[in-house]
Amino acid sequence: MTTRQWVKITPERVELNGEMLATTAQGAALLTEIYRARINDYPKFFKMDELSKLGFIASELLLQAEGDRHQDSEDRAVILFNRSGSVTNDRKYQDTIQRPDDYFPSPALFVYTLPNIVTGEIAIRNGYYGETSFYVLDAYDEAAIRATVEASFLDGTTQSAICGWLDCDDPDHFEASVYLIEK
Repeated sequence: MTTRQWVKITPERVELNGEMLATTAQGAALLTEIYRARINDYPKFFKMDELSKLGFIASELLLQAEGDRHQDSEDRAVILFNRSGSVTNDRKYQDTIQRPDDYFPSPALFVYTLPNIVTGEIAIRNGYYGETSFYVLDAYDEAAIRATVEASFLDGTTQSAICGWLDCDDPDHFEASVYLIEK
């Protein structure tokens, strides 16, 4: 496996292939700043939960070097991992159903109570029909991540993958270490 691109995002900074991107915002506002400065052509971004925004921004930064990439493809996988699942939105959804006297479940929040929605957002945006998986681990485990990604290349179809760690505890505490890997 060969790493073609990589991105690291924290609430304070964005690093793409070793280069720090100029930003002025921090926390949740950082993701919106990067979206407006570098992407700004997918209004659905503003309806996404924080985990999906984080994954979307990371994947967009990785893929911008590919030029016209919005062509259907079955040979690219999207395989992500974290330790908190979709806990940020789980808490928000729980708030909508907590009190029986003010019970108002939010379908918009419920959709994002599954961590694999972020892999779907990336696949839909880019026309990927390959594997999309999201694994929740007890902690960051590089060996487990590598073994899982390597196994995805054994299917005979997968030639590349967007993969890595994507964790979001709340809108202002998140981490992405995402890679574009080729077989």
